[in-house]
Amino acid sequence: MSPGDRPVRPGDPVRPAPRNSGSLLVDNIGELVTNDTGGEGGPLGIRRDAAVLVEDGQVAWIGPARYAPAADRRIDAEGAAVLPGFVDSHAHLVFAGDRAAEFAARMAGEPYTGGGIRTTVGATRAASDDQLRDTVRRLRDEAMRQGTTTIEIKSGYGLTVADEARSLRVAAEFTEDTTFLGAHVVPAEYADRPDEYVGLVCGPMLAAAAPYARWIDVFCERGAFDVDHARAILACGQAAGLGVRVHANQLGPGPGVQLGVELGAASVDHCTHLTDADVDALASTGTTWVSGFEPTTVATLLPGAEFSTRSPYPDARRLLDAGAAVALATDCNPGSSYTSSMPFCVALAVREMRMTPAEAVWAATAGGAAALRRDDVGRLARGARADLMILDAPSHLHLAYRPGVPLIRQVLHNGVPQCRP
Repeated sequence: MSPGDRPVRPGDPVRPAPRNSGSLLVDNIGELVTNDTGGEGGPLGIRRDAAVLVEDGQVAWIGPARYAPAADRRIDAEGAAVLPGFVDSHAHLVFAGDRAAEFAARMAGEPYTGGGIRTTVGATRAASDDQLRDTVRRLRDEAMRQGTTTIEIKSGYGLTVADEARSLRVAAEFTEDTTFLGAHVVPAEYADRPDEYVGLVCGPMLAAAAPYARWIDVFCERGAFDVDHARAILACGQAAGLGVRVHANQLGPGPGVQLGVELGAASVDHCTHLTDADVDALASTGTTWVSGFEPTTVATLLPGAEFSTRSPYPDARRLLDAGAAVALATDCNPGSSYTSSMPFCVALAVREMRMTPAEAVWAATAGGAAALRRDDVGRLARGARADLMILDAPSHLHLAYRPGVPLIRQVLHNGVPQCRP
């Protein structure tokens, strides 16, 4: 892979999107969510009776439908709501096999400890590149049909030098936001030698993975990596030019959130068990309703994991009231959250985490973009990528109001209409 082909990293200019010839007008929009908080329309920047002009894969114009310019093609939204595409900033799509039996056991009362990750590691190591590629494509397409136009993909189910590198090579075929998660768990062959495994992650594994990664992540949790090991791994990733993300405070209180803030992580993810000091630390890095790119440490909440493990949900209201930046993501993985549905996560956030529908939609779009430090997605404004979805509903409220209903009528990715669901 040449330097120009590697995924973008924090501070890099985002690569231009693939271009689509001709102009496209989406008009007769009843409610347009722009996430442009610099203007009118509340925190979602809502416009009524609007139109969006797309040229060369980007938003070229937004305004009242009656003033819409001419275009080569037209999509009539028929009075429906139009939103930016969802930005899923936390997903584990490179794997083989499933863990349905583990899910059934949890539903029968067994607790979730994270130990099943090693089951997926064995299946992933045994899979071919094409099998892994087919899984990623299937889940990426499944997510797209549900409105997700940007997705982060982690490694973490290989845990050897060769398997982590190939996982990231496969992931890079589908997204710019690839994350090296060699520090997911200590694999069985290193169970009695965790220090040696950390050395492998920081040395040969990082060297092999870095050309295909934008980010580095670590599972800082009991049963995974302690704070000293996590700090060492993330510092090595930073030295290699990777941005920082942290799995933190999922299974219980711990040092992961504070470590993420200390290192300037773009996101700390899960945040299920937080102390007052954790909340204050997150709030000190930035506000909730950021407009465009802000170098905050975002609290990325993953309600699908709590749903699938029968664990307590994160207290989003506490974070929001403190002024922390919050994102929602699916945590799509075969063990603890096998969902690719951002609408499902929006509904859970509203019902179980005390978010308003507007807060949840923002967190699933602009919040996810902030967690990836991207200003070209998660919003609809001139110059942003033309990633948007048309609902079979008059308002964004219906995403939480009608849970489980396939409300995504059409998706545009880089200005190109995708297959209908």
